Amino acid sequence: MHPHLHTKDNTGCEEVMAALDECHARGFLWKAVGMCNEAKHNVNMCLRAERLQRTAQNRAIAKAERAKIQAKWKEIDANS
Repeated sequence: MHPHLHTKDNTGCEEVMAALDECHARGFLWKAVGMCNEAKHNVNMCLRAERLQRTAQNRAIAKAERAKIQAKWKEIDANS
């Protein structure tokens, strides 16, 4: 599942989302015959790239926090 499209977190994908909106605005038949598939794929790839970047950033933050906690425990164990 992808996040909601029009939020402050999806600023990097505005152009591809606008292209998908324009394609959808052409009408139901245009969408039904698959003319918007490429635009939809581009949106999915853009959102995926943003998610992977966010995941890597969160992982790095968690690793740093875990290192701080382990250092404090080592200090507590050394002073006990």
